[in-house]
Amino acid sequence: MAEFNFSEEAISNALEAAKRSNEDSQANLRSSGKDSDLSLAKASAGYLLVTAECISITVENNKVCINLPLGIGKYCFSIPLSIPNGTAGQACLAICTTWGIPTGVRVTISIAGITIISQSFGKC
Repeated sequence: MAEFNFSEEAISNALEAAKRSNEDSQANLRSSGKDSDLSLAKASAGYLLVTAECISITVENNKVCINLPLGIGKYCFSIPLSIPNGTAGQACLAICTTWGIPTGVRVTISIAGITIISQSFGKC
């Protein structure tokens, strides 16, 4: 069974973007001092989802196996039987963060532009 991988560079870039976004948000809050900005910060609780990368995948034995980052490891997604083996699709990885710290990942698998699976691992 083929295994698909997201690039380390894309994952690293997404983590860096989340960290910078958190730092920018904190700096804006400190400089603003407005109650409305503080309320917005509390409502978001520092949660941010950053898309890292989308890769091409192929259905094999009604499954798609992907190696996930952050120590999660290999995970095989069962694809609906109505989608034939050899069908090409796309898997997208998003990194979930709180206050710029990674807390999980979300994988979305699409075939012909239609999302057929979306699953989160960790806190997303």
